[in-house]
Amino acid sequence: MSGCPCPCSTSASSPLSLLPSTPAAPRRSSVAFSSSCGPRRRGARVVVAASSSSKDEKAEAGEKEEDPAFNPFGFVTDNPSSRSAIQLPESPAQDGNVGQMLYRTEDKGREFGKSVRSGEFRWFVRQTGSPDAWRGTIMFLHGAPTQSFSYRTVMAQMADVGYHCFAPDWIGFGFSEMPQPGYGFDYKEEEFHKAFDELLGTLNITEPFYLVVQGFIVGSYGLTWALKNPNKLRKVAILNSPLTVSSPVPGVIKQLRLPLFGEFTCQNAILAERFIEAGSPYVLKSEKADVYRLPYLSSGAPGFALLEAARKANFQDVLSRISAGFSSNSWEIPILLAWGESDKYLPLSIAEEFQKSNPKVVKLKPIEGAGHMPQEDWPEKVVSALNSFLF
Repeated sequence: MSGCPCPCSTSASSPLSLLPSTPAAPRRSSVAFSSSCGPRRRGARVVVAASSSSKDEKAEAGEKEEDPAFNPFGFVTDNPSSRSAIQLPESPAQDGNVGQMLYRTEDKGREFGKSVRSGEFRWFVRQTGSPDAWRGTIMFLHGAPTQSFSYRTVMAQMADVGYHCFAPDWIGFGFSEMPQPGYGFDYKEEEFHKAFDELLGTLNITEPFYLVVQGFIVGSYGLTWALKNPNKLRKVAILNSPLTVSSPVPGVIKQLRLPLFGEFTCQNAILAERFIEAGSPYVLKSEKADVYRLPYLSSGAPGFALLEAARKANFQDVLSRISAGFSSNSWEIPILLAWGESDKYLPLSIAEEFQKSNPKVVKLKPIEGAGHMPQEDWPEKVVSALNSFLF
């Protein structure tokens, strides 16, 4: 889809400063590796992908594409972007190891971002625009198992039209701190809420702001936080998130909740990119997949954080509160549903059901051609929908 956004100016008085984007690396192919060294958990993992033709190449050759059955040991070979993780040179001894890949990708994906200490934890927060932006502040919250990188283009373009934008990586995700469970953070809903409240104070966000939320688990916690803090909000935009008790739970999240199998699943270095591609009609470009892969490749901590969050989430309770809390009898703040029509996890019918529960407040805007993460699939259409709704 679109390329990376251009950096936007930031006020010197802001708690964050912009970081320049890193040029994308050339597309690579053949082998994907993963290594793990999470806190108090030892071990390493290596996953090797056989070289394989892309979907487009198969189509051109007239080959029929198969729909392979689930194979817990085939995370790499059945994932298109993972085939581009590393290119082995003619002399493999010179390259192609985990350390080399980390070296090539460690500075990627930090556009507009900086680490910020808030309370007991270190957050990675992206920022565009100026604190005195005339249209106000927008807070973008991602879902599991991804990160704020997905909002880079949207927040850059929203800053261009007069908004001050923030997009943090939740604790345990992306480039934020990943504390070991039981040592100050247990990845429960109330702890995410408390940490987010502290972050708002650290960022000096004291006036009502616009909230944009997308995704599962921590995305849902963004919505339950909103239900408890309507006085802090001006408007709410929701991109493809579970909203009703009938909302399905993706298979990979179900797998994380299984004993033993969850421990194996969470240490798959390409889990995030595979999750994104499975919910979208598009295949991630290599330079984007690198960023989603990097936290899981660098350490075992992100996987264990995701595992804890998935196992401690009470999906039915959370969805019941979201469904009831935003109903016509309880909620009056305007809501936009900017919904990717091609989402393979959450069909448009989920948004339609939610909209009918409060039609005077909730506006539905389908995003044609976008999947589970419309901000990644088609950011320009998301920006257009947000501009029409927020202004």
